[in-house]
Amino acid sequence: MSLSENQPEEVVLSWEQIHQDCDALAEKLAGRTWRGIIAVTRGGLAPVALLSRALDNKMIETLCMASYDHQDRDKLTVLKTVENIGDGAGWLVVDDLADTGATFAAVREMLPRAHIACPYVKPAGAPQVDTYLRAYEEQVWLNFPWEMRAGFTQDRFETY
Repeated sequence: MSLSENQPEEVVLSWEQIHQDCDALAEKLAGRTWRGIIAVTRGGLAPVALLSRALDNKMIETLCMASYDHQDRDKLTVLKTVENIGDGAGWLVVDDLADTGATFAAVREMLPRAHIACPYVKPAGAPQVDTYLRAYEEQVWLNFPWEMRAGFTQDRFETY
């Protein structure tokens, strides 16, 4: 999907949409032999579970990073790194969204030969990603199902 001036300000992604998008992303990533998949936590956990199944790869590692605080989006803290991965050659690194690009820039420093993928990107994050499915404008807020709980109305979700 190319960037469009007609995108809404907020997008609520359903589990069904995430499944479809991760399947489509897996098709783009298929045909390669991956040593394993690295989930950037926490956002990358659900997409990695889906991609792992679609790519038939059970070797999953986690890279734990805290980078998304509504007050300070640029502060990045590495909570847990990956071991015995070397420079990342043959590894697939996945997060849910490349927003500012800061997380994946740090990943590239740690694992320069890893392949970086995510279902969704925004303009600032897109240059850090090797493979993605959909692009959204900077002002679009994506609501992921793992960040929401059901609200008291049938047609609306409330975030934590």
